[in-house]
Amino acid sequence: MFKRHRKLRKNEMIRNLVKDIYLEKSDLIYPIFIEEGENIKSEIPSMPGIFRYSIDRLSEELDELVKLGINSILLFGIPKHKDECATQAYNENGVIQNAIKFIKKNYDNFLVICDVCCCEYTSHGHCGILDKDGYVKNDETIEVIGEIALSYAKAGADIVAPSDMMDGRIEKIKEVLEQNHFENIPIMAYSVKYSSAFYGPFRDAADSAPQFGDRKSYQMDFRRNKDITSEVYEDLKQGADIVIVKPALAYLDVLKKVSDSFEVPTIAYSVSGEYSMTKAAAQNGWIDEEKVVMEQMFAMKRAGASSIITYYAKEVAKNLKQ
Repeated sequence: MFKRHRKLRKNEMIRNLVKDIYLEKSDLIYPIFIEEGENIKSEIPSMPGIFRYSIDRLSEELDELVKLGINSILLFGIPKHKDECATQAYNENGVIQNAIKFIKKNYDNFLVICDVCCCEYTSHGHCGILDKDGYVKNDETIEVIGEIALSYAKAGADIVAPSDMMDGRIEKIKEVLEQNHFENIPIMAYSVKYSSAFYGPFRDAADSAPQFGDRKSYQMDFRRNKDITSEVYEDLKQGADIVIVKPALAYLDVLKKVSDSFEVPTIAYSVSGEYSMTKAAAQNGWIDEEKVVMEQMFAMKRAGASSIITYYAKEVAKNLKQ
């Protein structure tokens, strides 16, 4: 006799009874772009529905998140002034430092995660300090990365998330945090971050596109498979507490491999290109946006994601509520 799989798919009540992949609001991390200035709420052209906010208008976004039950946010900053050494990234009165203080003063329900990188703060758009030939210097850059992470911790960040992909940056951050009595701040490492074309809309959002060249000398090559476990292992050895796989949908195999190989929370970052492609197809009437987005979310959870960083977090929360 053949097995009748359809018996467990007969109706919604049975399907709900036997499901084994779960998605909750607490699994969602919502990225927010904060721009230095006043009275700013500016929609990002390549990311419909996603805005840059100045701190004085940030409550408009945060109040909506409170109502939806989204508690985890990932902050990115856009400063007024940039230079070659990203000095505004670790300014104690910088845009993100002030945003953290504002959130912690006015809201008690948000887990504040801060992206730690130089690219939004450098005049050249690269993720570190350049030598005279335009190559990103590794060891000089991690000194800056440590300063950025420390400044966020001092401002009140709950988690720091280094995304620069320099070698040794986790060890440097852990060392700096512990020396300054912030040993209980978790490090959420972008351990597996590929040099990807899916980041295009984000670079519009954060004004972080490189002014020359690309990031292939420090972000991972998607044609090489052997670096995956080595990158994660090294970050964990240096002190990472949580790891991120970025991008998500085109790298579900990588997400699965990391989740299966390491007993550590693994975050999927569903990036700007994934959001914008889905949004564009929906606006053209080619797909059912709600159903496609939820299918994407469950695909990431099925591949082993503990949580998901997604620009669709608000829509997903609404769907889960329904």
